Amino acid sequence: MRDFQRPGRSPVRVRGGMAATSHPLATQAAVAMLQAGGNAVDAAIAAAAVQAVVEPQSTGIGGDCFVLYAPAGSSRVIALNGSGRSAAAADIAAYRALGLDRVPTHGVHSVTLPGAVDAWARLLADHGRKTMAEVLAPAIAYAEDGYVVHDRVASDWREEVDLLRADPDTAAIFLPGGKAPQPGDLHRQPALGRTLRTIADQGRDGFYAGPVATAMVAKLRSVGGLHTAEDFANTRCDYVTPVATRYRGYDVVQMPPNNQGMTALVMLNILSGDDLSALGPDSAARLHLQVEAARLAYHERNTRLGELSADDPVIPALLSPAHAAKLRACIRPDRAMDDLPMPELAMSDTVYISIVDADRNAISFINSTYYSFGAGIACPETGVIFQNRGASFRLDPAHPNALAPGKRPLHTIMPGMLMQDGRAVMPFGVMGGDYQPVGHVHLLTNLLDHGMDVQAALDAPRVFWRNGVVEAERGIPEATVEGLRALGHRVIEAPEPLGGGQAIWIDHDRGTLTGGSDPRKDGMAAGY
Repeated sequence: MRDFQRPGRSPVRVRGGMAATSHPLATQAAVAMLQAGGNAVDAAIAAAAVQAVVEPQSTGIGGDCFVLYAPAGSSRVIALNGSGRSAAAADIAAYRALGLDRVPTHGVHSVTLPGAVDAWARLLADHGRKTMAEVLAPAIAYAEDGYVVHDRVASDWREEVDLLRADPDTAAIFLPGGKAPQPGDLHRQPALGRTLRTIADQGRDGFYAGPVATAMVAKLRSVGGLHTAEDFANTRCDYVTPVATRYRGYDVVQMPPNNQGMTALVMLNILSGDDLSALGPDSAARLHLQVEAARLAYHERNTRLGELSADDPVIPALLSPAHAAKLRACIRPDRAMDDLPMPELAMSDTVYISIVDADRNAISFINSTYYSFGAGIACPETGVIFQNRGASFRLDPAHPNALAPGKRPLHTIMPGMLMQDGRAVMPFGVMGGDYQPVGHVHLLTNLLDHGMDVQAALDAPRVFWRNGVVEAERGIPEATVEGLRALGHRVIEAPEPLGGGQAIWIDHDRGTLTGGSDPRKDGMAAGY
């Protein structure tokens, strides 16, 4: 139980349905959808669409999504890959001919096709109860009538003014009056509202064909893009086979590659050989093991993962107990590793949504345009800002994540689902680009090894080994910082909050739900 004399908040506890998102307006829309007879799928899409308007730095209909869905009464977790592909004309030779030695972080050559809208339509048709018009109605209202800019959104927004100014169409939408909105300002996106209305009326074809697609292609081509109308028309999501591992008696389920979800599973397999419960949750000993396990897992990710087939032998090889034991043996409890190649890691922006309905359908849903405001390119007629997910491609033809025509890049956004005895017990996720595997593991070990409730597990201070240093949030005790330094780690204060997350715990025996939402964002959990 939390100390009520210290800052913080209690988890939310209900017995009907619940939603947890990183924005109050999205949570409100999701709960309203549940109370209007929608299920978890309907509520998740409604929330994601609202966030595509009110959290424009983190997500949008120009981005991608991944979904893990556990229908009530079923032991099966349905995994939907809604990530878009590179243009058919995009290959290494074409990029080399443009004078590129790597895929740029921003700009048109970082843009992959938006996959989210197709995935929303497919998920709604296969598993929802409501129409597209019904689930998009709240987002349309916020786009057309305006929404009040929240504090974390405004903080992120003002960091990207230079990026937004680089494209006049982007600046016209996102720098009203030539500046980023402040907390409490009203912001409208009428062009995006019109596009959402078109999708509401025509479904996915209202986005991937017709005037909306024509306008998006024209914008991308006008700034040198290789994208075509055929690329948009051919965009399709796919149901895929999830991957999983056992940890402390639970099954942890993740998306398969082209998703980085396996990185968290490799970390958990390494840490499963240690008694973390015997270590203080904020201790140097616990965080040292987590940091070292992460470094090993990211090395595996960066060298072995890309868009893989379901039967690729890399998947079972990485998840085998023997491989975990081999990696675990690399970790010294008294000293940081000094012989591991340094992976390049970065933070980025995403929205994550956790919803459980009254029937106990559970959905773990994540949507993103990758870096803040994606590629920094917006289409004026449609209000769509394009993602920069292609920035993660490599221009090394021998790498599994090498750029190729019509290929999906390795993705950072990763929904999670915790299962026990064949039932979902917690849809969960932690945002933050490359940080996400560490965030998943930190959340799960806080819950399963240290006995925290979901809100406390999300609140707990975090560290992230990135590019040669351990970034420690201000909540990490000074004694822990000094302890990590004594083990050979370079430690600095984290320059920004590490991620953000949501989770809902399902207590099947008592018939209740317990939800939490990360204080590093503007959001909340709510239910009925």
